[in-house]
Amino acid sequence: MHYVSGGQGSPLILLPGWPQTWWSYHKVMPVLAEHHKVIAIDFRGMGSSEKPAEGYSKKNMAGDIALLIGIMGLEKAHIAGHDIGANVAISFAGNYPELTESLIVLDTQHPEEDLYKLPMLPVGLPVHPWWVAFNQIKDLPEQLLEGRFHIVQQWLFDKMLVNKGSISGFDRQVYAKAYETTEAIHASNAWYQTFPEDIQDIKQMKAIEAQTLALGSTDALPMLKGSLPNYIKNLQLKEIKNSGHFILEEQPAEVAGLIGEFLK
Repeated sequence: MHYVSGGQGSPLILLPGWPQTWWSYHKVMPVLAEHHKVIAIDFRGMGSSEKPAEGYSKKNMAGDIALLIGIMGLEKAHIAGHDIGANVAISFAGNYPELTESLIVLDTQHPEEDLYKLPMLPVGLPVHPWWVAFNQIKDLPEQLLEGRFHIVQQWLFDKMLVNKGSISGFDRQVYAKAYETTEAIHASNAWYQTFPEDIQDIKQMKAIEAQTLALGSTDALPMLKGSLPNYIKNLQLKEIKNSGHFILEEQPAEVAGLIGEFLK
């Protein structure tokens, strides 16, 4: 498992999302590292980490993080996650409360049964999440997108950013390189293909008691409000304005500031 670490203080684990890598935290890491030991992770199937054939339920991936914490000799950690990383972070806090100092949820909730109700057609949605269904398909995406995954990434970034320049050309090259191979596409799709298992897992998970901060863009905020209180007891929810889904890149100063204040 590949990770990038720096700073000193209480440990803060940072989990990225699709279709990115640990690099999505590069704007906020220097600020957070002033008071914390930050650990940005490419989790199972991502970036420079291994891409096994299976094991992509969020509960199992949370177990990977728990093992890493033990290997690093840490007793507990703050944990933050964006997108798929938020799924894993929530599962970690629910299944490993003894290792969780606090939880930070960035713009995405854990999979629940309302995913089965996502519309087939883009009615009344800012961006129709067609990729949730497309990534469920086995074998075909690898055939279509090997060496061309950057086309999907460019479309997503351009549609889901208010300021398209906030993810630079260099950033886009970093992300493209991480997802262009058949192995990488297969692994990242597996994060989505385990959603039915994730939906069942959260039904069995105990309510999260750790202090939790959730930061959501204007479009994501209603979904976070409707979902997170179902399984998080001590929740602060704050809006990140003038941003699309990629809040770490569009509003890094505000995100880092809110996280830093919360962790105090």
